[in-house]
Amino acid sequence: MAVNVVIGATGGIGAALARRLAAVGPLVLAARGAERLGQLAGELGAEAHVLDATDPGAIDALLSATKERHGRVDGLAVAVGSILLRPAHLTSDEEWREVLRLNLDVAFYAVRAAARTLRGGSSSVLLFSSAAAAVGLPNHEAIAAAKAGVEGLVRSAAASYASQGLRFNAIAPGLVRTPLSGRITGSEASLKASVAMHALGRIGEPDEIASLAAWLLGPEAMWATGQIYALDGGLGAVRARSGA
Repeated sequence: MAVNVVIGATGGIGAALARRLAAVGPLVLAARGAERLGQLAGELGAEAHVLDATDPGAIDALLSATKERHGRVDGLAVAVGSILLRPAHLTSDEEWREVLRLNLDVAFYAVRAAARTLRGGSSSVLLFSSAAAAVGLPNHEAIAAAKAGVEGLVRSAAASYASQGLRFNAIAPGLVRTPLSGRITGSEASLKASVAMHALGRIGEPDEIASLAAWLLGPEAMWATGQIYALDGGLGAVRARSGA
């Protein structure tokens, strides 16, 4: 039986991951919205913690409480983030700081909390990047910079804490059909343009990302650390042939 913590559990990918992890052992779910969190936790028989992950000490407190209650934390997934599609010259200072706060600050707080609380065990920490961190996509400057920071954080943390039983990895998806991406997927023109960028001819689904995430948190991936796993329909590495 494994003890897993999912932060950002009410998002599209977070909820799909929570449903996959519910069968493997005690599950702790955290998110800002109490109502949706309570519904999901009730459905899965999981613990629910209302939490603002941008609070520097909130993840520390959650991991400490979980470890005290269950004796260990085997997996921590942080599915918190945002999407801002805007070129740099149209991005305000406030928007830039908010992108960093929701994506890079939260990732750092999670790494720091895991390093403080989970050393000496055998725990897996999973963060989320984006295909935009590795591929130059128009109007992605802020989110690309934040997610590139997440990738550097993963690699450095993996090096720092491997000898202490901690593994750090990230998944870098392409466009996934979630509530967060609704402004893109809800527009026929935007969705068509996005689909055309993915060599497999469609965008991703939350459970496809959750499948890889559950593997990375589980015992089968115990030799994986410091890796960024692109799960993006070919967006980052493949150019589809036009025509038949």
